[in-house]
Amino acid sequence: MKDITIQNMVASVDLFSSKIPLTKFVKEIENVTYNPKKFPGACLRLEKPRTSILVFDSGKIVVSGAKNEKDIKKSIKELKKRLRKLGITFIKEPEIKIQNVVASGKIGFKINLDDLAFQFKNSEYNPEQFPGLVYKPQRSNVSFLLFNTGKIVCTGAKNEKEIIEEREELIRILKEQGYDKK
Repeated sequence: MKDITIQNMVASVDLFSSKIPLTKFVKEIENVTYNPKKFPGACLRLEKPRTSILVFDSGKIVVSGAKNEKDIKKSIKELKKRLRKLGITFIKEPEIKIQNVVASGKIGFKINLDDLAFQFKNSEYNPEQFPGLVYKPQRSNVSFLLFNTGKIVCTGAKNEKEIIEEREELIRILKEQGYDKK
């Protein structure tokens, strides 16, 4: 993607497995942390791809830190390989649901956030607390952080296509209001 980079993808996954004995999982698998008094899931950290996987005894997991869907699939494959060593069986292929995609990028021109805060109805801007303007377009669940430099962070998307479309719509609106010429 030109001028935009995926920083993090978060997916929820149903492994369709038998119950996962987390105590045994922690003892026999490397790079796992588990404190059931604080959180009901175990956390497996993988090096390749560099992701974190929250594993729950129900067979449901959350994968975070991925840069693309391929990394999510590789992470799941690696987790399943480790679980098979514990005697865990799977009745069908996992269902993967992307929950959030976070990306950073540029819009191609600088913007005056003080001015923009008055123009954008669905925005929040308090430069004394944070140097970026938060903009939530009404047409989607995507949110943007916009900075004076023209850099942006996009969150809330379900896929890369949605990020591209929402970024393009943001640029169109800003150009329509003349921000690319200021």
